[in-house]
Amino acid sequence: QVQLVESGGGLVQPGGSLRLSCEASGSISSIYAMGWYRQAPGKQRELVASITRFGSTDYADSVKGRFTISRDSARNTVALQMNSLKPEDTAVYYCSVATWGNPQPRYWGQGTQVTVSS
Repeated sequence: QVQLVESGGGLVQPGGSLRLSCEASGSISSIYAMGWYRQAPGKQRELVASITRFGSTDYADSVKGRFTISRDSARNTVALQMNSLKPEDTAVYYCSVATWGNPQPRYWGQGTQVTVSS
């Protein structure tokens, strides 16, 4: 089992920045990748960014150049730096963990709200 605790999020004006953080605990050795997904009202949950334990990253086209995912292996944390935020980035953001042998997320955080509005 892996437990995830998210922090960050909130209300920000368009063009602003926010930083999300997620700390993992439990069966750390089973983690292959960590990532962030988001779900806006009435829409499906979608991948925002992910990073493997080897440092390989993947981003949704809509956030490339604006968001940066990073990890701190010593602290078992992953962060998402979000810059140049747009109203369409408004969603609940979920931290996720994929384990070895399965690229799909197996564990999820509780979610944190990000609202981009003037």
